[in-house]
Amino acid sequence: MSSADQPSIDPSEILQEAAAAQRFKNRSEAFWAGIRDASGVPAMVLFAGMVGFGAMGKTNGVDIWFTTATSFLMFALPGQVVLLEMIITGSSILAIALAVTLTATRFITMTVTLFPQFHQKDRNHGLYASVHFLAMTAWAISMREFQTMEARHRSSYFIGLGLLCWLVSIPATMLGYLLAGVVPPYITLGLVFINPLFFLLAFTEVGSWTNRIAIGLGFLLGPLFFILDSDTSLLTTGLVAGTIAYLIDLKILRKRAGVMS
Repeated sequence: MSSADQPSIDPSEILQEAAAAQRFKNRSEAFWAGIRDASGVPAMVLFAGMVGFGAMGKTNGVDIWFTTATSFLMFALPGQVVLLEMIITGSSILAIALAVTLTATRFITMTVTLFPQFHQKDRNHGLYASVHFLAMTAWAISMREFQTMEARHRSSYFIGLGLLCWLVSIPATMLGYLLAGVVPPYITLGLVFINPLFFLLAFTEVGSWTNRIAIGLGFLLGPLFFILDSDTSLLTTGLVAGTIAYLIDLKILRKRAGVMS
């Protein structure tokens, strides 16, 4: 094979691989890097959300230990909120299990996109324990940072990142429970929505016009659908706003981009 037939090597790829190889010296360093990356805004946002959830449990007469146990065992704020609401309304165990399971379907895509990036040696029975640390924030940060480190360090980094987030959620839930009644309810309940809002603004490409349209329509249609049916308003708003934004992108924005190009 002549030199002309050989595939060219992109210098940027070589530099990227070298940078990834040099980021951590060992697994311990990767673990503590995950701790540090979680200890700032991500942990504070999660803390605030769990404070709101704890207050929600207190205001609805749920025991502090049960409320805190959901953070310890589930560590999934949307599922915890659904569980609490359905228990309060007296729903059957089967209905509660089905509803909570549906809220957890998002973890399927998170798992199949994140865990295959671990080193082959880390894809063992230990995954059953580390998957408990998988949450929206930990997934987004890991997906971003994994490209800058060797595969053999990714599992340690993720465990450090997720472990701190999980540990923070437990005292935060108890604190929110104890603070309920001291802080106005609309503030404590509003804290529940800080975590998804942080995820939306920090890790989602909001600059796209399609996403902007979907978010804007959500703000407009949300109150309307809430008045029509509060139980399904969130699901209906997301479905309708997202579909309209997709159609606008498909029928108008893409055609304009094609004409301009």
